[in-house]
Amino acid sequence: MGLGENLKVTLFGESHGKCVGALVQGIPPGTPIDAEELYRDLQRRRPGRKGLSQRTELDECEIMSGVHDGKATGWPILMMTMNSDAKSRDYSFLPDHPRPGHADMVESVRSEGAADLRGGGSQSARLTFGLVAAGSQARSLLRAVGWSCHAHLHSVGMIHSRPLFELDRSTPLDPSTDSGRLNCRDPHAAALMSEEVESIRKDKDTIGSVVELLIDGLPIGVGEPWFDGIEPSLARALMAIPGARAVEFSQGVKSSKMRGSEHNDAWVPSEDGPVLEGSSEGRADGSLGGRSTGAPISIKIHFKPPSSIPRKQFTLHLPTNERLPLKVGGRHDPVLGPRAVPVVESVAMLVMADLGISGGYIHN
Repeated sequence: MGLGENLKVTLFGESHGKCVGALVQGIPPGTPIDAEELYRDLQRRRPGRKGLSQRTELDECEIMSGVHDGKATGWPILMMTMNSDAKSRDYSFLPDHPRPGHADMVESVRSEGAADLRGGGSQSARLTFGLVAAGSQARSLLRAVGWSCHAHLHSVGMIHSRPLFELDRSTPLDPSTDSGRLNCRDPHAAALMSEEVESIRKDKDTIGSVVELLIDGLPIGVGEPWFDGIEPSLARALMAIPGARAVEFSQGVKSSKMRGSEHNDAWVPSEDGPVLEGSSEGRADGSLGGRSTGAPISIKIHFKPPSSIPRKQFTLHLPTNERLPLKVGGRHDPVLGPRAVPVVESVAMLVMADLGISGGYIHN
């Protein structure tokens, strides 16, 4: 399970195994490793917050190699955390009664019955711990060249925030507030989202959500053509996040309903050289032909409703070959977006750092 060419990330572990983590290769020697920033990133992802999954993992990250005196040595960085709050008895119905919406069936068939399906096994969102830990190491590489990746919860169901381009993107959110708990930078929308999530949870159901990502600070020309372009690279990586169902760039699906005269952005002069007309409003295409235009890159990642719902469902029971009732226990999120925010941000930082090294903007 790997990501990247120059900056490579390999995830390992299972949801109910001993540990989860990541092996990161390609971090240039001398890169500062900020332990406090790593802790903050992981806290934004961890379970246990009000209204979300109550699995109480500490998610304390141990850096086993590749870092000395707060700096990368240039050798592979191994990061991991021990699983301490897995309740495997909640999954005693597996593999006989595979859950709707999960990879239980396909993993069991693929492995000829050898897969660890508890909590989703190696397909579990628990492994996003490694993505966030790895992404935190890439932030200083982007910061050194003036690039940034910021994400937040854009919508829950039909409740939407204001565009991220219009919001404060840098001030840390207070975890005691709705905004901090849900990773949403629009306080008014966060309050409404919190009410909606609580209503859904009480109704023993789940709901879909959208995370918005804004990549800023890139000069014209970052990226590669065709399959290694900014958008293909980001789309592939973002769609690998558990539960992701669609990725939209710029105007996204609206583009298919627009005329060219509405959609096109003309180049105009500025003190810093050519810029796209819509850049100052956050609506210009941040990438054309696989390369950056200098405008912010706006992306929306759509997440499905979590598949584990605390309601009785009728699904195939393999030993009897009949549809029988199944009520999934365990501790699950009623919505994926809040905890997916730091994962989206980390994936974007890893992809952009990898492209930056390829293009010579970031030196290794």
